[in-house]
Amino acid sequence: MTEPKEEVGKMVTPSASSTPPGKDRTGPLHLTWDDISASTQALAGQVAAAGAPQAVVGIVRGGLIPAVWIAHRLGVRDVRTVEVTHTTNDSINAAKTTLPTARNPASLGDLAGLDVLVVDDIAGSGATLAHTVGMLRGLGTARVRTAVLTVNRANWAQEGEPHRVIDYIASLTDTWVVFPWEVQHER
Repeated sequence: MTEPKEEVGKMVTPSASSTPPGKDRTGPLHLTWDDISASTQALAGQVAAAGAPQAVVGIVRGGLIPAVWIAHRLGVRDVRTVEVTHTTNDSINAAKTTLPTARNPASLGDLAGLDVLVVDDIAGSGATLAHTVGMLRGLGTARVRTAVLTVNRANWAQEGEPHRVIDYIASLTDTWVVFPWEVQHER
């Protein structure tokens, strides 16, 4: 993987895992552990430049691994999780539920007055991230920032381009992404 480079605003795009808008890859994009390492390093650098958060929240399941890596890179010990899902299963191009569903939001604990970074592995439509940010703001956080390893532009449904909605993006693609921790990662 090539070193990440700044492309637009706060967005970092490793060229090996990005595809131009409107250009679809053949089949899913399989990221490696080296890709994840480079992406979390780039994201942590961007976050640190704007000030380390007081807490990092990983969206379970996929966001948990990058959340822990980013928290370690930032020296943040307060790592929390929340399960928010918007797909019906783990298969490639899985169907979406009507709205994201949160399970056990009480697991977040007291975040009132804290600067919080929310981390997920991927933003497809952007609905899961938006739902999670709304939950966190409802808990009285002082600041909520967002970071994702990649955005699948083919599924993006939020108003505005991804880099205008998500604070820190490591890469963009137009296809399904398979992460190294997923069962179907083997080719």
